[in-house]
Amino acid sequence: MGYLKLPEGKKIAVNLGTDFDAQSLWLGGFNKPSPSYMSRGEYGAEVGVPRLLELYEKYDIKTTWFTPGHTIDTFPGACEAVAEKGHEFGHHGYFHENPTLIDAGTEEELVERAFDTFDRRLGIRPVGYRSPYWDYSDSTLDIVEKFGFKYDSSLMGRDLEAYRPQRWAIDWENGNTAGKASHVLEVPVSWYLDDFPPLGCVTGIQTGQQDTETIYRRWRDIFDYGYERVENAVFTSCVHPQTIGQPHHMMWYEKLIEHMVGHDGVWFATLDEIVDCWVDDEEDHRKMALPDIRTTAERPSYYPDF
Repeated sequence: MGYLKLPEGKKIAVNLGTDFDAQSLWLGGFNKPSPSYMSRGEYGAEVGVPRLLELYEKYDIKTTWFTPGHTIDTFPGACEAVAEKGHEFGHHGYFHENPTLIDAGTEEELVERAFDTFDRRLGIRPVGYRSPYWDYSDSTLDIVEKFGFKYDSSLMGRDLEAYRPQRWAIDWENGNTAGKASHVLEVPVSWYLDDFPPLGCVTGIQTGQQDTETIYRRWRDIFDYGYERVENAVFTSCVHPQTIGQPHHMMWYEKLIEHMVGHDGVWFATLDEIVDCWVDDEEDHRKMALPDIRTTAERPSYYPDF
């Protein structure tokens, strides 16, 4: 398989990614457009973003900000501030739509609408994609390839290593079959390295408000494992300005950065920079040449719905 060939002297690549969802988080999936939830998105743009930018500047860190088009249209000033600091923008849908709940035509239309917003507001075209809700429809990978993305960061087939995502033919009775690998590189995400599930409170859905020391230790331990045991590892985390921007969260997040900075050979980089270090081998090319077998078999009638 291919591998990341990190710059000379570097042991681990670290991308401290940000999903700058703002108010779109509460529109695209939670369907909570109340003034209270809109104020939480506003907090992310007006309070969380400046705090993150100040923290990253303090340690001379460049990051990747996956940002829905709706956020750019709603808070252009905050997005311009991110761009002015030299951070990378990644595509994150238009209004944080859940791709599994819309048809292929709508999904493609919203991807294109977000591209138009990036161009109109910021004069850029992102080369990386992260699916809202970190989920794929049966059409998402086709759309990612069609729009020419260099990389994706939505899937979980690995943890500390980049890879080529494969399409799977689903067979409920005989075992699934791996099909064609994509030419798009996958830099995997992990729910264990996302601040929102343990810390974001959503009434009736998730309590959040977990102990921050527990979250710090979890992220630190995952970093330490990659640093010590995985060759050319990539540590990909995700924070949300409206969550991590809270004062007590900024404290543990900076503590984590200080822990990382204290290790030799840590490379803080954007995902675009990290993906440029990928080296293919013959097995990668062979997999990408396999026939496409994306057909999904019907679930047997006797199998219960989830």
